[in-house]
Amino acid sequence: MKQRAVPYILAAPAVILLMTFGIFPILVAAVVSFTDLDVVGLADMSKVAFVGFDNYANLFHDPDFWKALANTGLFVVFGVPAIVICSLGVALALNSSNGRFMKVLRSFYFVPAITGIVAISLVWGYLYNAQFGLFNWILTSLGADPLPWLSDPALAKFSVALVAIWRGTGLNIIIFLAALQGIPQEYREAAAIDGAGRWRTTVSIVIPLLRFALFFVTVTTMIAWLQFFDEPFVLTDGGPLGATTSASIFLYKHGIRLNQFGYASAGSLILLAVIAAVTVLQLRVKGKDDDV
Repeated sequence: MKQRAVPYILAAPAVILLMTFGIFPILVAAVVSFTDLDVVGLADMSKVAFVGFDNYANLFHDPDFWKALANTGLFVVFGVPAIVICSLGVALALNSSNGRFMKVLRSFYFVPAITGIVAISLVWGYLYNAQFGLFNWILTSLGADPLPWLSDPALAKFSVALVAIWRGTGLNIIIFLAALQGIPQEYREAAAIDGAGRWRTTVSIVIPLLRFALFFVTVTTMIAWLQFFDEPFVLTDGGPLGATTSASIFLYKHGIRLNQFGYASAGSLILLAVIAAVTVLQLRVKGKDDDV
């Protein structure tokens, strides 16, 4: 009995933490989503009314919610491939040499991943400044007109996504580097004996062997971008005209600023369902790929 209980005892702390900070909040949000809970209701629960599916119905008729979902989808479509491709390219370049300079350079690429988002956004905010920013100074020096990086709706999407892509590559570069260094050297040597060049070896041997790392990075990056919040919140607060309002920012504004806890909880469950559906779809595709 003691031997059988050991695995459960060892797993218990992790399970308790998962239940407390993962499953329990979801259950609470599910219950709250069927009510009109607000700040007044927190002080006096007798004033909380059961509204059924009204919050969900209102969400589906809310154009701002659909716009936030569309913005999130746009960020995912362009941001996830950009991060994966950039991270893989940089990792391949860094892995091509074991010199001291390359080892130092690897640590610099990881710096954005461990730097506070507020500090990053402040620096990029100065770079994007319409009057005194470095980017517009470069444009005017080249004879071009300055650009409203954060005040034009279309350009603001690109500006916010660029910061997120730059920030998100650091951790993924480390993951790809670890996977690259785990590839046996014999594969490359066999390819060299057969006359394959560096490009052919990379495309036909190295990248296929990174399949699991590519899958892991793609899934985690997509989940992160479906919850896209930090960069648009600090840089534009979801503006201008809601152009950078993601689903997470929409939920934050309604739940925290407008105190519509039931409405925001319903939206959070819809976002959770979207994330779960996308993740399951990716797992299914990965499973079929393994079977082949």
